[in-house]
Amino acid sequence: MTEPMASTTGTASPDPRRWKILGIVGVAQLMLILDVTVVAIALPHMGAELGLERETLTWVVSGYTLAFGGLLLLGGRAADLFGARRLVLLGLLLFTAASLVAGLAASGPMLLGGRVVQGLAAAMLSPAALSLIVTTFEGDERNKALGIWSALGGSGAALGVLLGGVLTAGPGWPWVFFINIPVGLILFVALRAQLPPKPRPATRGRLDVLGALLVTAATGALTYALIRAGDRGWATATTAILLVAAVVLYAAFVVRQRTAAGPLMDVRLLIRRPVAAGTLLILVATALMIMVFFLGTFYLQDHRGYGPLATGLLFLPVALATMVGASGAGRVVGRTGPRLLGVAGLLVAAAGMAVPAFWGGTLAMVLGVGIAAAGTGVVFVVASATALGQIEPHEAGLASGIVSTFHEFGASLGAAVVSSMAAVSIAGIDTSGFSRGFATGAVVAVAAAALAFLVTPDPRSRRLTGAPGRRRPMEEAREEDPGPAY
Repeated sequence: MTEPMASTTGTASPDPRRWKILGIVGVAQLMLILDVTVVAIALPHMGAELGLERETLTWVVSGYTLAFGGLLLLGGRAADLFGARRLVLLGLLLFTAASLVAGLAASGPMLLGGRVVQGLAAAMLSPAALSLIVTTFEGDERNKALGIWSALGGSGAALGVLLGGVLTAGPGWPWVFFINIPVGLILFVALRAQLPPKPRPATRGRLDVLGALLVTAATGALTYALIRAGDRGWATATTAILLVAAVVLYAAFVVRQRTAAGPLMDVRLLIRRPVAAGTLLILVATALMIMVFFLGTFYLQDHRGYGPLATGLLFLPVALATMVGASGAGRVVGRTGPRLLGVAGLLVAAAGMAVPAFWGGTLAMVLGVGIAAAGTGVVFVVASATALGQIEPHEAGLASGIVSTFHEFGASLGAAVVSSMAAVSIAGIDTSGFSRGFATGAVVAVAAAALAFLVTPDPRSRRLTGAPGRRRPMEEAREEDPGPAY
């Protein structure tokens, strides 16, 4: 996945089908991203019909994003070894089958199984689809194609909340999964016709399955610890054991990456200030976004009495505010620099989260999370620009993969943290947990702003790379980076 992004422009004539291919794989990526927020709106109805507890409902979100993020780098490596076309088609079929299982689920384990397999399929499909775009387009057309790719992904959150409300209020919550079946099959047939068979890539190597399992298990243990703490408390032996296990597994992953013949990633990238700052920002921004959707959907439906369609419509301005914040940040980040803009975005997000933390009611929640969404939209852009803006061109693909992985992990951890903090309110006891959940988001945003101010490098300083002449303009970085998926 990484080599094509850094490859030089070839001399072959452009594929006349390239824009059709972009449209098809763009819709496929939209489907993957949409499956996070479309499910969030349906959570209360899933819980009521299947008798699911708060922990299980949290895993309906976290299980998908955990498998997606944990296996994302493995999927990119598999695309290099076995061919992007094969991985895209296989990923589409697997995602479609998993959606059928999730929609037919009559119990929590069956639903969670379908969601985890959906995440596995997404980890195969997403990097392979991006690889197809990068290798199909060249020059200025590639930048334009990547911009369209980013716009499609960014619209997934807005479309997801509305579509989730429409489907849940209409045919019922299983259709948030069933809708993927005809879409997936149509995309499979269209891509199979548009993408000619290609010989197996000449790239040789091994898949670091063990590395992928270690990092996924580590994040899974951390997520489980955070979810359990909501019911059983933070100062318990089980919570402590899970946290220690997460640390040990993360350490084992680092050791594995330093010793494996074909590692998933160069962990030394994570200690570089630009990449470290970018991953911190993307992790926090995604966690805050998921906090908003997770808390809001239970608050509006279970405590304010809104139906799923009305809830989706109330969330639409929130999703649009994210896109507006991202668009505005993209225009000014090159002039202001990432440090100032990233800190400002996090402080705006904190201010927005504080509104529903201190004031109750629908208006306060929608207004507050809309402000928070605009701030997180800014942070999304700053995170990508920071992580890719000061590295060597041949490392851009790997750094983008790392940022995308932390994006999915942020979704898992955000759902786990806010579910734990708002446990009593999600269970329907009172509304105090919602205030506590939003307050937690505000505190996290402020703490992240302070940390981002310390670790985010100054683009005007040569300390970014340690040597003059190796820095790339921030605008160039934004053009090369497709950005986070949503």
